[in-house]
Amino acid sequence: MKAWVLISLFALAFAKHEQYIGWKSYYVAPSSQDELKAFGSVVQQLDVDILSNPYLDREGVVLVEPHKQNSFTSALESYGISYRIHADDIKAKLDYDDQLIEEQRVASMARNGAKEMPYDNYQEWEVIEAYMEDIARRFPNVATLVTAANSFEGRPIRYMKISTTNFQDTKKPVIVIDAGIHAREWITPPTVTWAIRKLTEDVTEPDLLERFDWILLPVANPDGYKFSFTSSRFWRKTRSTDQHALSYLCPGVDGNRNYDFFWNTVGTSSNPCTDTFGGGRAFSEIETRVVRDILHEHLPRISLYLTMHSYGSMILYAWGHDGSLSNNAFGLHTVGVAMAEKIDELSLSHFPRYVVGNSVLVLGYGASGASEDYAHHIGVPLSYTYELPGLSGGFQGFHLPPRYIEQVCRETWEGIVAGARKSGDMFISAP
Repeated sequence: MKAWVLISLFALAFAKHEQYIGWKSYYVAPSSQDELKAFGSVVQQLDVDILSNPYLDREGVVLVEPHKQNSFTSALESYGISYRIHADDIKAKLDYDDQLIEEQRVASMARNGAKEMPYDNYQEWEVIEAYMEDIARRFPNVATLVTAANSFEGRPIRYMKISTTNFQDTKKPVIVIDAGIHAREWITPPTVTWAIRKLTEDVTEPDLLERFDWILLPVANPDGYKFSFTSSRFWRKTRSTDQHALSYLCPGVDGNRNYDFFWNTVGTSSNPCTDTFGGGRAFSEIETRVVRDILHEHLPRISLYLTMHSYGSMILYAWGHDGSLSNNAFGLHTVGVAMAEKIDELSLSHFPRYVVGNSVLVLGYGASGASEDYAHHIGVPLSYTYELPGLSGGFQGFHLPPRYIEQVCRETWEGIVAGARKSGDMFISAP
């Protein structure tokens, strides 16, 4: 019976991803700043999908649908930008990923009835919700589950407040971490649920509880996150249908282009059918308004804001629209390097080392309306985008194999610990 159930589940998995038949992904390797800028222009002109941004010494990965592949490779060749195939059959790679995920799920069910939060597998939205409810029930003295709002499709957007003083001690700095605003970036929510775990179930750094109050939002975009599991693996946006006359055909907004910071000026699109559609107005999406309201409510005390994304092994800071540096650039870079060094100490040898820097100077192009910039703009002294590791370099799967999820969580936590402590020291010394 068990074998029959497993075979049936695999058959269902292999029926998915039909929309990606014929799609390919490419490694791209710009070798100069000029080539990096040219690559950015190619991406915008052809509206191809960057999964991992290239860096001067590191290849990126771009997803290209069939009818754009000749134009894409021809454009790269015209600029002299090196490229090679990453995956020539996206559907087959995703089918294999599904097989690994299902095998892990079945193994977890056999081992513990799936009662434990999985860190050897990607975490579905319902599992994350149940986990946060369980934490709030088991640790009522430090953990409070807040329902901030309902998403466009009616799902609760919830975050954990973790504090030994119920947020009443105004001398304690606040740390805010969110993930999952880009739906397909499945590696990001586990790093935030791991932080919840390390502040409640498995406290090995008690100073982080005594010194700080924490706000942890694992899935900022529950509609998109759910849709990426059930219907479209590379879905990035929200699922709203009220932002444009074509939104019913092309739903959703890129949440990380929707913040009110040089909104809709660079690295974004006014076409709702693109992945970087910034919405009809700044903060059009309830998902981004939730983060905005958290930031404003606790602004005088926020010492550190992190927004988790993937992929790329990068820690990026303001300003992301034009590459200029903020007045706190030295602090941003110093703390960013401290976080990266701690991550790299624990990282596996075949994981890329983290790159730290201004978003535009690292990536070669700008993007407006990002949460990292907005938070810094309104007064958060240390605000970063983490680009976590996450693409498979093997010959079978496409995404990071599930067995590496706990590794990413562990090393990312070390970065968070370093950043928190540094931010606390700077917060105390500030006038």
